[in-house]
Amino acid sequence: MTLKSYLALITVTTITLIIVAATLVFGYVLRSAYLDSISQRGLELARVMAHDDNVIEALNMSNQGQVISLESYIESKRQQTDASFIVVVNKAALRLSHPIPDRVGKPFIGDDVYPALQQGKSYTNVAKGSLGEAIRNFTPVIKDQDIIGAVSVGYLSKTTSELIYQHLKEAAWLVVFLYVLGVVIAIIFIAKIKRTFLSLEPEEIVQKFKEQELILDSIRDGIIAVDHEQNVTAINSTAIEWLTMKVLTANDVINKPLNEQSQSLSHFVLEAQGQITQRRFSLGKLAFLATLYPLLSKKGHFGYVIVFYPDHDEQSLEQELTSTQNYADLLRAKTHEYANRLNVLSGMLQAERYDDAINYLQQESDGDQAMLRQIIKTIENSAVAGLIFAKHNKAKDLQLEFIIDSDCQLAQYSPQTNEALVTLVGNLLDNAFLAAWHHRQYRSPCVKLYISDRNAHIMLEVEDTGAGVEAELENQILDFGVSSKHNTEQNGIGLYLVKKIVDQYQGSLDWERSDENTTVFSIYLDKQALKR
Repeated sequence: MTLKSYLALITVTTITLIIVAATLVFGYVLRSAYLDSISQRGLELARVMAHDDNVIEALNMSNQGQVISLESYIESKRQQTDASFIVVVNKAALRLSHPIPDRVGKPFIGDDVYPALQQGKSYTNVAKGSLGEAIRNFTPVIKDQDIIGAVSVGYLSKTTSELIYQHLKEAAWLVVFLYVLGVVIAIIFIAKIKRTFLSLEPEEIVQKFKEQELILDSIRDGIIAVDHEQNVTAINSTAIEWLTMKVLTANDVINKPLNEQSQSLSHFVLEAQGQITQRRFSLGKLAFLATLYPLLSKKGHFGYVIVFYPDHDEQSLEQELTSTQNYADLLRAKTHEYANRLNVLSGMLQAERYDDAINYLQQESDGDQAMLRQIIKTIENSAVAGLIFAKHNKAKDLQLEFIIDSDCQLAQYSPQTNEALVTLVGNLLDNAFLAAWHHRQYRSPCVKLYISDRNAHIMLEVEDTGAGVEAELENQILDFGVSSKHNTEQNGIGLYLVKKIVDQYQGSLDWERSDENTTVFSIYLDKQALKR
């Protein structure tokens, strides 16, 4: 079933049910109100007739055994009202009046007259008499506190139904008008919905969204869509990777302000003023070229689509190739170094100098074993412990001193929390190693690590003998792409990742220069936030 048919069916069915329900309720209320009105009129008319002097006098004479007829008198009164019949009976329930003259003097048909004759009650009852089923209203005729007879004013049910039907027939035109009006409104609504959805069915709309998402993620350029308030409405995986280094997902960015991810792109949007604009900007040391396309409608532009990609030139490609070659040379040097050590060990074994070989191996492993024992003793978290030991080996390669505080303590946490802790410790140690190594000409390079979760917080401190953070970078050192490293490689990512994780777990990140002219980075994380 198409959307148009489905909406038409639902709308028409709903309108029909509402109209039918309203008609039934209206008919019931009208019938009840009309019957109540008839009952009230009938009782009032019966009371008036019960106080009529001619009626009282005739009942007295009838109760004394005289043959009395009120037919002509009562019928003249009845014809002035809308009652079907007015019957006057004496104490013996014999009729003194009746619309059919032959039935005068005969007993009243129905036992519902006796409560009025015997108990003096005024009431209404529906019963079948000689004229057919009717609404019969009774009231006693009282003289000198004695019940001398009763008056019954009736309305035939057939006549009453015809009157009610006539009223409903008059209201039917209003019902028909409302039904037609509802159908017309439904048709206009469905047409509007179809135009809004570009005549697409719901399944086709869902398919279009899936296709759009796949197409966006398959494009190697970064693509971001923002609304008129600069909130991100769509973003592809390439843009997520470049802007957040995959720390955040698309769900974390959607409906958030663009300036949280890139101040440069946010400024471009403000300056575009609804025009197609092309600008250059940087993420760290990588240059990008962005093109802004306004989203237009009849009411004006309501957002932008931003397409950006790396602005590579010959110089940047040459620098990238040089960095890769330098890294390959470093790996080659390391390979030669370990090959030389293996050759030394092989020569000792071939010369049958086994004690010297054992001493050589012991010398190489003593430092590692001591560090490993300290890590195992203080750090229960296997992920973080493995990382710290790997950083110990890196410190040996860089020929710098790596000190782990003997008072460290860290328990096991969930895999997600362990991953966050590994990112924090790894990035801070990498920055500290590099800072201390670059400053080695002025001070012996040294890095200290302290980590503890004894209290309500996890406390992490990394201290290095580097030169510290430059004054002009203090306010933006945590931004993406901002770094104090002076080389051609892409930097400014580590502390950005650290800051994202600290914010995610509602922690704090501080750094300062100590009295010993060292740089100390301190992180505090609430353990309750880590469990959420």
